Amino acid sequence: MKIVVAGGTGLVGSQVAARLRDAGHDVASISRREGVNLLTGDGLDAALAGADAVIDCSNVDTLSRSKAVEFFSTVARNVGAAASTASVSRIVVLSIVGIDRIPFGYYEGKLAQEQEYRASGVPLTILRATQFFEFAETNLARVPGPFALIPRMLTQAVASSEVAGVLIDLATTPAPKPRGEAIVELAGPEQHQLVDLARRVARARRMRKLVIPVTLPGAASRPMATGALRPEGDDYLKGTITFTEWLSNTLQTP
Repeated sequence: MKIVVAGGTGLVGSQVAARLRDAGHDVASISRREGVNLLTGDGLDAALAGADAVIDCSNVDTLSRSKAVEFFSTVARNVGAAASTASVSRIVVLSIVGIDRIPFGYYEGKLAQEQEYRASGVPLTILRATQFFEFAETNLARVPGPFALIPRMLTQAVASSEVAGVLIDLATTPAPKPRGEAIVELAGPEQHQLVDLARRVARARRMRKLVIPVTLPGAASRPMATGALRPEGDDYLKGTITFTEWLSNTLQTP
C-alpha cells in the first residue's frame, strides 16, 4: 500500500512512518521538511497521487482556540480535498479522547479537524487516544527554571508507540464502515494523576524541578481534574504498556 503520513516528523508520525516502511509499505511522509505545506496545500496533490490511505498526525503547539481551530481545520480541509481528488480509500486521523466533553481551546481545534474530514466525503476513521506518557515530560520542560506547573488532570495515559501501532492497523486493515465513519478510542492500562507522572519523570531524569499542581482557569478545569479525558464505559482499546515499563525503557534508550 501507498500510505501518506501527515506530520510524519512528529512524535507519533515519525514512529508510524518508520514502522510502515519496515513492514514494506510505500510511505510518503509529508511536512514542510519534505516540501509539502499543509496550511497552503502546496505539494499535497502530488504527494497524495496514487495513495491508498492517509494518516494525519499533524499538530500545532498552542492553547489558543483561534490558532488551534485555524490550523487543524485548514490542514484537514486541504488534506481532505487532495485525498478526495486522488480517490484515497481512507483517512485515519489522530484525535483525543474526551474533547467533546471539555470546553478548551486546543480541543475545539481538534473537533474542527474531525468535522472538516467528515465534510471531505472520504471514508474516515478517527482514533481518539488519551494523553501520551510523554505528555508529562513535555509539561516539565514547558517553563524553564526550577519550577514546573502541572495541571490537575486525572488521565489514563498511553504509550505513543501503542498509538502508532493502532493508527497503522486502522489504515492497513478493512474499515468497519468502508463508506462511512468510525470512531475508535484508545487508552492506557492504568489511571494516574498527571502531577504524579511528572514527579516520577523528574526523579528518574534527575531534573531539579519542583512540581507544583495547578488548576487551569475556566470551565475546563473541573472536568479535566475529575477524569473527563478518559474513555466512558468499556468500549475502547486498552494498551498494555504501563507507565513504569515505559519510563524504564526510555531510561535504557541511549
